[in-house]
Amino acid sequence: MNDEIFFNQSKYIGEMLKKVGLENFKVTKTPMSRKRVLTLDKDNESTDSTKYRGMIGSLLYLTASRPDIMFSVCLCARFQEDPKVSHLKAVKRIFRYITGTQHLGLWYPKDTGVNVLVYANSDHASDVVDRKSTSGICTFVGSFLTSWSLKKQTARANSITKSGYVATGRACQ
Repeated sequence: MNDEIFFNQSKYIGEMLKKVGLENFKVTKTPMSRKRVLTLDKDNESTDSTKYRGMIGSLLYLTASRPDIMFSVCLCARFQEDPKVSHLKAVKRIFRYITGTQHLGLWYPKDTGVNVLVYANSDHASDVVDRKSTSGICTFVGSFLTSWSLKKQTARANSITKSGYVATGRACQ
């Protein structure tokens, strides 16, 4: 009997990279650049929204085993209505990151711990488009990651304390 489970989607990643034609691209170490800020970018040229949505959909499916790309994918998903070339470049960077990290996944060793730990965090008004905050939550049962989420808050927070309070409230739900 196995004492561990390793959940990995490397086969899916390989097929996905071939589908979008990015399997031979140069690898990058991070899914998103800290220097590039994604905005509505109304002045830039539009790109094929059907292709963009397909790429985002594939990445969203992949986040089930890859919490390391969750923030970047969710940020890019906000621009599906009218994607610009700058948004497509950001999505391609996520694919380039995935190319070099196909071996990553979730590992669950056998454990008897039943402690539940919930980590919640938020930023304050960091969305450059609408100035709303983003909440992130990770839930562990014992030493096992069981769920995570990243969601833009529905209302604008007036302070860092309020955005943290909203994130903590979501974690308690």
